[in-house]
Amino acid sequence: MKPAIPADLSRLLELERFLPYRLSVLANTMSSAIADAYAERFQLSIPEWRVLAVLARSPGLSAAQVGERTAMDKVAVSRAVASLVRARRIERSVEESDRRRSHLALTARGFAVYEEVVPWALAYEEAVLRGVPVRTRTKLATLLDDLLLRARTIRTSRIEPNTRPAAPSSGAARLHDTRTVRNSRG
Repeated sequence: MKPAIPADLSRLLELERFLPYRLSVLANTMSSAIADAYAERFQLSIPEWRVLAVLARSPGLSAAQVGERTAMDKVAVSRAVASLVRARRIERSVEESDRRRSHLALTARGFAVYEEVVPWALAYEEAVLRGVPVRTRTKLATLLDDLLLRARTIRTSRIEPNTRPAAPSSGAARLHDTRTVRNSRG
């Protein structure tokens, strides 16, 4: 049986140029590169590290709040929290006024692990960014902030697909489109 091929090839998605896919591949590539080191050197999974990092800066959060800050799903946060509690790297305290609510905080052991990981994580980040000019790094940080804000805003609204055939795309054209969207915000 022959695979179906659309008559209008301009309607095909170029996955390797699709921004969500590209960002996902980048994030997965970077996470995979450090996941083994976190596991081997610090006996941490990536979700566990994210929980530790969030709680180091914001002690007393609930698991749901950690999930919101890390954009991890409830199951991943729950497993990471349970593992960190078992390893005595974080502790859970129950709110007196509402026994259903609990707060999480690093233990001394958890903070010691955090302090060991931070220099290594920052060195990895620097190695990835080595050779990238400071001005470009600043633009990248701003662009990532803008994209996150737009993604959070758009996620709750209804999006209608453009019914016109898509023009051939290039990275430069897409960056121009992003600046146009950004500038239209005011």
